[in-house]
Amino acid sequence: MTGRLAAAYVRGIQDNGVAATPKHYIANDYETDRFTASTEVSERTLREVYLLPFEKAVTEARAWAVMSAYNAVNGVTATENDLLQTPLNSEWGFDGVVVSDWTAVRSTNAARAAQDLEMPGPRGAWGDALLAAVESGAVDGADIDRKVLRILTLAARVGALEGTEAVEPTTADSGAGFAREAAAEGMVLVRNTGGVLPLDPGAVTRIAVIGHNADRARTQGGGSATVVPEKVVSPLDGIIAAFPDADIEYALGAVVQEGIAELPLDALTNPATGGPGVRVRFLSDGRGLFAEDRRATRLVWFGGDAPVDRSDTLEITTRYTSPRTETLRLGIAAPGVSRIWADGKLVLDADVPLADEQLGAAFLHPPTTSTAVPVAAGQAVDIRVEYEIAKELGLAGALAYTLGTEADDSDPDGLIERAAAAAARADVAVVVVGTNSNVESEGFDRTSLALPGRQDALVSAVARANPRTVVAVNSGSPVELPWRDDVAAVLLTWFGGQEYGNALADVLTGSREPGGRLPTTWPTRQRDVPVLDVTPVNGTVRYDEGVHVGYRAWLRSGTAPAYPFGYGLGYTTWAVDRATATAELGPEGGVEVRAEVTNTGGRAGKHVVQVYASRAHTAVDRPARWLVGHEVVRLAPGTTETVNITVPARAFAHWDEDAWGYEPGEFTLHVGSSADDLPASVPVRLR
Repeated sequence: MTGRLAAAYVRGIQDNGVAATPKHYIANDYETDRFTASTEVSERTLREVYLLPFEKAVTEARAWAVMSAYNAVNGVTATENDLLQTPLNSEWGFDGVVVSDWTAVRSTNAARAAQDLEMPGPRGAWGDALLAAVESGAVDGADIDRKVLRILTLAARVGALEGTEAVEPTTADSGAGFAREAAAEGMVLVRNTGGVLPLDPGAVTRIAVIGHNADRARTQGGGSATVVPEKVVSPLDGIIAAFPDADIEYALGAVVQEGIAELPLDALTNPATGGPGVRVRFLSDGRGLFAEDRRATRLVWFGGDAPVDRSDTLEITTRYTSPRTETLRLGIAAPGVSRIWADGKLVLDADVPLADEQLGAAFLHPPTTSTAVPVAAGQAVDIRVEYEIAKELGLAGALAYTLGTEADDSDPDGLIERAAAAAARADVAVVVVGTNSNVESEGFDRTSLALPGRQDALVSAVARANPRTVVAVNSGSPVELPWRDDVAAVLLTWFGGQEYGNALADVLTGSREPGGRLPTTWPTRQRDVPVLDVTPVNGTVRYDEGVHVGYRAWLRSGTAPAYPFGYGLGYTTWAVDRATATAELGPEGGVEVRAEVTNTGGRAGKHVVQVYASRAHTAVDRPARWLVGHEVVRLAPGTTETVNITVPARAFAHWDEDAWGYEPGEFTLHVGSSADDLPASVPVRLR
């Protein structure tokens, strides 16, 4: 499934002239000590589980680049590992650029491997040292020629080489519409008692919208996943727009944010341009060296034109107009000395120490501080920030800095009480719960699957106040939902992108189907998770579970999850039966599975038909079941369609020492709606 998603994503990016870069190659599934730890994993597990998504991205979508990881694999660092050549180049035919993760190249030894580009360069491990290695014969000049040719090929593909033209993107005019559609298509409805959803905008007169994430949603991952959208539609914004005749009451309920959240773009005016955003200047002894205009207050520089190494001060100026009367906790996230002036008055002067001295901590876990600044609705406040650039705490030529606000959590009981009171006054309560950047982001592993803060207590209180409580979960991966049986509906909405609020409103009102099915297994309790510990021991992380990971591990353990892999509801009901398939297949070809799918409900809808394979008698250590195919069907109410799903022969293969092996005999194909709901089955024989 991951490979199929990755291949489609790569095609979509590269069809618009941008090189896609699948990462991190390979077995980099943990963040703790990721710069130094070694993943100990069998060849079979690598081939069948971890390499497979990269294989599909390369062989099916022809990715133009791949990023190598920080970690080692079986004792050899990823940027020097033979896996860069085999299977990536030799078996899959990869002809693109292997780019390193930032600072992942440790020595000129990587130049002898199929590592093509060191980043951030050129002040890293290569540079003059690589030139010396070539001159001494330690690195073959032919290896350098090969790397240069691949980099030039990439330049040609993106239109950056003389005589070539860049592809003009085709989605520029429909980008927001596509983002809205994609967000709705990915949302997964896992509970809907009494048909509370969809909501009829004409019948709902009062809605309580509750939750920190309803106003300040997480729309994307952190760290290197960060992009700056033109605008973000919050769940609160989307619900207000979708229910124009309803009385909407918002309550914070529980603080989720930890640290500093950037200032919203629509509240900022750049004093230099008059447009939205901030003016940034790099100074040395008071003299301006460089200036640029940014559309965000979470700022990162990795080289480029900004003279980080030659500057002693970063200056940020903007005009902030508050949408409401409140006391802002205005602050910064960065180590070292920062000062903030509001309307010419110095309101913060702080020297913030960096507690974690691990490489990259200043970027991924910056320390924070804030101060109280009263503002009135519609009032414009001129803000100026000066930061004494702390070069010794970051990476050479790089800088990260955030100007923003810190949440006020001084009365947590009062926040919940006010939210419950709002819910009691409403026809329906929509609670948006979720994670924050200190729970899910680059650079660290999660320590808990619980929602941060007092969100569980908040949902329980709201559910007691209003039985028509709908919960939207704004997280990028599984969390515990101890109240899930006490609310009317639960919708897993992930990080919904810039159109998140509009997409959520589309699903709540039924103008769009909640189109997703679970790509992960959601546990009832954290202790039930069968593969949980990813902490290196003596510098290694052992993948001893082998191919039994994810839903396969759950099937092996026999523990029932809250929601299984592949699960998801819609606004209608379905029946899947009468499965048939080709009786025999060989290693050279696949098998066609057919199943009758009926929309047994009262409205049109979407279903995802899934096929899993199993083998009762086998000499190979196999999962109890494994996903081998899936297909989307959309039907009008009361109609039936025969769905065809092609299962490739490779789905029945196992890695046997140095080649793909095929065990003759009978397999069973199970057809249904999730890993745990497979009402139809059909035997097939591999000759």
